[in-house]
Formats: sequence, C-alpha cells, structure tokens
Amino acid sequence: MVNTLVTVRTARARDAAEIANVHDLSWREAYRGIIPGSELEKMISRRGQRWWESAIKRGSNILVLDFDESVVGYTTYGRNRAKSIPYKGEIYELYLIPEFQGLGFGRRLFKGARADLARHNCDTAVVWSLEENDRAVAFYRHLGGTSVKRAPEKFGEETRDRIAFGFE
Repeated sequence: MVNTLVTVRTARARDAAEIANVHDLSWREAYRGIIPGSELEKMISRRGQRWWESAIKRGSNILVLDFDESVVGYTTYGRNRAKSIPYKGEIYELYLIPEFQGLGFGRRLFKGARADLARHNCDTAVVWSLEENDRAVAFYRHLGGTSVKRAPEKFGEETRDRIAFGFE
C-alpha cells in the first residue's frame, strides 16, 4: 500500500522554483489561444523563481498544494483590489499543473484561501477570470460564484473580457 500526503500549506521560500514551474505550465495550458502568444510569454517570464522568492519574503498570502512533497498548485489572495464591487477579499490567482486539474485539488486551495481570508475579517470574496477561460469560468460557477461584474483587460493591442465572480 502506498500513502501519498496531500496538504495545503503556506508557501516557503524554498518552494519558489516549484511555484514558478506551476505558474509556467498552468498559464500555458489556460491561456494559449486566449492571450496573444508574445504577451503570454512576457507575462510568464516575469514570474520566475526570483519573483516568487521575493513575494514569499514580502509576506504575500500564498498557499501551495503539496502532493507527495512536490508543489503542484498555488493560490494568492488578499484584500479586494476593486473597490467598485462590495467584497472584502479577493483570490488573485489559483492554478494547478494540468495533470492535477479536475481532481478536486483546486477546491482545496480555494477553501484554504477563503478560510484564511475569513480569519482576517474578509468573509466575502471575489475572483476574476478571463471570460474565454472556459475551465476557470465553470470551476468558479461550480463553487457557487455569481457573476457580479465584467471588465475589459488589454493584452498588447488586443482586449479580452473578464468576469468577476462573487462569493458570499
């Protein structure tokens, strides 16, 4: 019998390279064909190991999904940045490497972030997703998110619509 330990925990500085890898793989999977190629590559290249080390050292709210001592997912979160919508917290990012998507691990990361937000008096939260990212849109709807706002986002010369999902 093989036992595999799966945990959601706070990111540590030594996780930075693995988080950067999750970011790279998941963004390529999620946004290829949605965000123009050169813009996507620029966005991915800005988030290497050093960027994640710095974010962790600054005390950014980052949880990782640790699967058998390997980071296979992460979420970042904090106070809502869009003051035009009445939610206290915001989940900024939630990503898993492609092989771990659709298995319930995203829900674990989401619940972990929501629980930590609630401990910091953020009992409501919002999450933004590009409208064309069908997998993310379905995920947040499945979790009970309600579409509360739409807004454009520019990627180079192109614009994509994004949706804010509110969670009470």
